[in-house]
Amino acid sequence: MNEYKKLTNEAGAPVADNENAITAGPRGPVVMQDVWLLEKMAHFNREVIPERRMHAKGWGAYGKLTVTRDISRYTKAKVLQPGAVTESFTRFSTVAGERGAADCERDIRGVATKFYTPEGNWDLVGNNTPTFFIRDVHNFSDLNRAVKRDPHTGRRSAQNNWDFWTLLPECFHQITVVMSDRGIPASFRNMHFFGEHTFSLYNEKNERVWCKFHFKTQQGIKNLTNGEAAAINGMDREYHGKDLYEAIERGDFPRWTMYIQVMTEEQALNHYENPFDITKIWPHKEYPLIEVGVYELNRNPENYFAEVEQAAFTPAHVVPGIGFSPDRFLQGRLFAYGDAQRYRLGVNHNHIPVNRAKVEVNEYHRDGFMRVDGNYGATPAYSPNSAGYWTAQPEVAEPPMAIDGAMWRYDPKDDPTDDCFRAGGNLWRVLAEDKKELLIQNTAGDIASCTENIKYRHAAHCYLADPEYGRRFAEAAKLDFEKVKELSKLDHKGLIAATI
Repeated sequence: MNEYKKLTNEAGAPVADNENAITAGPRGPVVMQDVWLLEKMAHFNREVIPERRMHAKGWGAYGKLTVTRDISRYTKAKVLQPGAVTESFTRFSTVAGERGAADCERDIRGVATKFYTPEGNWDLVGNNTPTFFIRDVHNFSDLNRAVKRDPHTGRRSAQNNWDFWTLLPECFHQITVVMSDRGIPASFRNMHFFGEHTFSLYNEKNERVWCKFHFKTQQGIKNLTNGEAAAINGMDREYHGKDLYEAIERGDFPRWTMYIQVMTEEQALNHYENPFDITKIWPHKEYPLIEVGVYELNRNPENYFAEVEQAAFTPAHVVPGIGFSPDRFLQGRLFAYGDAQRYRLGVNHNHIPVNRAKVEVNEYHRDGFMRVDGNYGATPAYSPNSAGYWTAQPEVAEPPMAIDGAMWRYDPKDDPTDDCFRAGGNLWRVLAEDKKELLIQNTAGDIASCTENIKYRHAAHCYLADPEYGRRFAEAAKLDFEKVKELSKLDHKGLIAATI
């Protein structure tokens, strides 16, 4: 028989009894002197850190990116050079549900990957869809509140959700994706994922191109119907987490092929719509996928809390050769994600092992809660200094980005090139008939409890994307199709006024 390991308190001293409180007499009250009891209860009260406002329910695994092709003409990032093998950690999540939500809900899936590169950590934060609902960061907190619980009833509200979505026509393409069969993946292994935003790449000559990141599953796309998902949720709310864990444990490592799309600065200037709008796609026929390598997940975490719950990501973490773009939603996320982690985990969350870079870090940050690494000892805490510590490296700076136009609050809907319905209509037209019918039925069922004005608003958007799409949704939602056609003739402000 193995010898039992000995229990200690938080300071390493032995604990005499872990089951019986110290009391004043055999039936008396517990005394303050039972300091181990006080420590246990105090720690227990603080074990639940604030959950993520979004993406609260998640699962994770370690892996590696192996670059098999040469894209050095576009980027000098060491992580993307031919033959590079980079360790990583990926967290998958639903978006709207809380930490105890069921895995198989109709929702997009967040996919955040931390690459431990030789130049520092690169966080690629995206979803299993190539676009998003909104394009302006001002709508970010409002989207989250619309899909979360209603403050009056404490329940999720389809009325709130669809009201918000249909008041912003740029949501339409993403709505079509979420209500399609891809709204409930069969597993994390059976879905693509994307960086969503437009980023930039720059090479050794400081030549910039705009870029989108794609990861296409090698396991094939598989999805669940509402009925299949409901049955699974009734039996196993952690179905996706279980599937990922067990696949890796049995050596069936999930893999994705990594691609990029590239757009030159000149192409961006002449593109027929805003290429930095996250609610738009870059058609593959115009900007073909360029293969980069293979991404594999091959090791499960040892401790869920330490490695999955405490994993922290922000798109602000890039490395030389990878940069940002004028995407206004990305610009807001550059602050919002890191600040959320500072609130949730503390200012020193980058020192948590799952978040810690594999290279030396010298960033002048000092002090704060949970600083346990020596705090840089006696080295200077200021810059510039005369001791020669930690000078900037101007050679890794991004090339300058040209800016055009006056500073103002521009509404993209005022741009004559803005078309919120092109991508959704194109998606509708490539769907097989059975997938079209599934999309219509999913949408009609999800919106069923909403008021009629919201249904008409969405029906008009469907019609603007494709007349057949509008007609079939109107029929499924039992709406007057002639009224839908009349509403579709209105501009955005007119449609809102008519359906408010």
